[in-house]
Amino acid sequence: MPILHFQGLLDSQSARVLVISFGCREGAQIWLDQTGCKYDMLLDPERKIYKAFGLGSSYSNVMNFDSLLQYAEYVVLGQEFPDIPPRFLEDFYQMGGDFVLDEGGTVILSHPCKNPMDRPEVAQMVATISSVGRPTSF
Repeated sequence: MPILHFQGLLDSQSARVLVISFGCREGAQIWLDQTGCKYDMLLDPERKIYKAFGLGSSYSNVMNFDSLLQYAEYVVLGQEFPDIPPRFLEDFYQMGGDFVLDEGGTVILSHPCKNPMDRPEVAQMVATISSVGRPTSF
């Protein structure tokens, strides 16, 4: 389930959620509007943050059978996807990730995505935020 469904749970933590995109301002605003995302977004057009976290672009991770099957299942179930105009789709193959940093900037949870739908459980993220324990990697 997308992280936006858990916004109240995340907001109850002493944490700040920041969405990072490499796209242009217009495309990012369309995505924010269509998804209802209320979190702050930082644009990283040179992908410096993506590179710092080791996130590359991968045709094989996006276009593999399992990913395409998962997309098809979402379509069959009526899952809506943001309808971003093609002129704003800069790199369909850019891989994302989810990371939790403590107040000092130390990564305490690291989850580089294996495919576009791969996300950690929000409960695990909240537990990590709550415990602020040793770094976790998935």
